[in-house]
Amino acid sequence: MLMKFPVLLLLSFAALARTPAPPQQPDLQHPPINPEFIALPDTASKAMPIEHKNITYLHASGADLQLDVYQQPKVKPTPVVIYFHGGAWWKNARPNSASGFHSLLSMGFSLVTVDYRLTGVARAPASVQDARCALSWVKQHAAEYNFDLDEVIVFGTSSGGHLALMAGMLPANNSVDLPECRNQPKIAAIFDFYGISDVKELLANGFTLKRSATNWIGDAPDAAALATQMSPLSYVRPGLPPTFIVHGDADPVVPYEQSVRLRDALRASKVPVELHTVPGGQHGKFSAEQSLNIGAALSKFLETNHLMAEQ
Repeated sequence: MLMKFPVLLLLSFAALARTPAPPQQPDLQHPPINPEFIALPDTASKAMPIEHKNITYLHASGADLQLDVYQQPKVKPTPVVIYFHGGAWWKNARPNSASGFHSLLSMGFSLVTVDYRLTGVARAPASVQDARCALSWVKQHAAEYNFDLDEVIVFGTSSGGHLALMAGMLPANNSVDLPECRNQPKIAAIFDFYGISDVKELLANGFTLKRSATNWIGDAPDAAALATQMSPLSYVRPGLPPTFIVHGDADPVVPYEQSVRLRDALRASKVPVELHTVPGGQHGKFSAEQSLNIGAALSKFLETNHLMAEQ
């Protein structure tokens, strides 16, 4: 009889081990960012880029800021997409591989993925300055990596979408750029995936990203003015690059209405723009079918604006 108790205890522990843990509630303040949200049919060609990792493009705030290049192995210069990761300006890093970008690589684009200063290192406008410096680096090293400077595209998700917009929309004469990063290529297009277009709005109570936006902007007396300066909506004007926007209409983090306002403002300025709405879409957590729809819409946008890479 005495031997039964250990056996019963072992069985009890085994049952506990098999009991599934309760599902974790999503962290709406700091959602995971996954760049695998563009899909092409299985018939798309598989690209095998040449990898160049951990390249320092800027030294700032006591640290080397780095990027990765995934170069198309072609003789002719190729269009290049510069990607900025999300993370509410304060977390995450550039993806450690190109596994989430097969569709863009299969379209014939080279890819540059960029790290930038996060809030804990330097507040606004540091990450915008870094995004602009990444553009300058691409122009400076175009011949080395076979980039076509007539087709430089900026791309970002969430707060990275905000950085892509700022990188592509800031006028040449501005008070934001670092002096050493003013020689930048002309941007051919902007891909904004559920990015922030109005930072000042997020500082108000009731917005999911209020804490992150407030920490990034800071609490100086001129915080509201800085937030306006850091808002892409402040720079809408004729002549901007064609802009492709993706946003879920049920996004609980970045308001879908911000992308609607951005689209309407760009249209009013005669800028080619498409807002691809993901019905019921959350903050980047798109299904396989939704990702295929995004891929089809993006391909059409590129063809319409004569931005398709040679296969």
